[in-house]
Amino acid sequence: MRNLLEPQNLTPADLAMVLLVTEEPADRPMPTVTVAEIPAMVSDAARFGIRSVKLFAESTERDTLGDVALSPDSLMARAIHACKDTAPALAVMTETCLCSYTPDGLCYLTHRNGRPDIQSTVRATAAQALAHAEAGADIVGPASMILGTVGAARAVLDETGHEGVGIMPHVIFWSSLYDGFRLTMGATPKAGTNREFQINPGKADQFVDTALRMEETGADMILLEPAQFTADVLATLRGVTRAPLFPFSVSGEYQALTHVDPATGQRDVRLLVELFTMLKRAGASASLTYAALDIARGLT
Repeated sequence: MRNLLEPQNLTPADLAMVLLVTEEPADRPMPTVTVAEIPAMVSDAARFGIRSVKLFAESTERDTLGDVALSPDSLMARAIHACKDTAPALAVMTETCLCSYTPDGLCYLTHRNGRPDIQSTVRATAAQALAHAEAGADIVGPASMILGTVGAARAVLDETGHEGVGIMPHVIFWSSLYDGFRLTMGATPKAGTNREFQINPGKADQFVDTALRMEETGADMILLEPAQFTADVLATLRGVTRAPLFPFSVSGEYQALTHVDPATGQRDVRLLVELFTMLKRAGASASLTYAALDIARGLT
């Protein structure tokens, strides 16, 4: 009777695996993988029922325009190929941003006076989206929070025959929960701790309005972060849009809500399971997490 009447619990299909890709093995605040390690991880993900992977890639070479991100041999391109060659049915999502490709760690390009250069950022983000699509990405993710990036990415993808590639922009509250990621991926902004275009966490209405404006300009789905602090806006958005919604459980949540059990050597992810169950209840299509494989192993 209980099995019949209770709602479906969390499953591996409700999770997307997050990978931080570096050129070499790295001892950093967050776990990283090399391209050579990706096939084994995505094979496990597919075997356990995870249906998607979100890739972030750091560049050891940087330039003021972020052009290094456009190379067909970039780390991101090689990571995409490694995923698709191993598990073609796994949906590959990417971050489309400049913070790991420019010396200043900013998500946008700047004028000589240091102010944001919106048009150049829009063009650079669209070029990245095209580079990722040509490497085989299924979904690209503009992450600067500059609204024009979504429409520009949609236009360039459609113009080049990539109409089937989805766009999932990041909609982001300010938070100190990103520090582990920033330190790991060399993406700490030199100008301060908060990204200029991210949203004050007290402004839920602005978060919802921004997500809806991105949908109007071409977004197919929306990424919300940090997951733990977006449950209210997730529920609000679920009531006003049918677009898939993906909360992203960021580095600080992984560090705070999991630990390795010294007795077994296994990562304890029970708190994350509770978090993602709540987010599923609130309307999440799937939750992005660094602990996807650990959770999936425990669920199957």
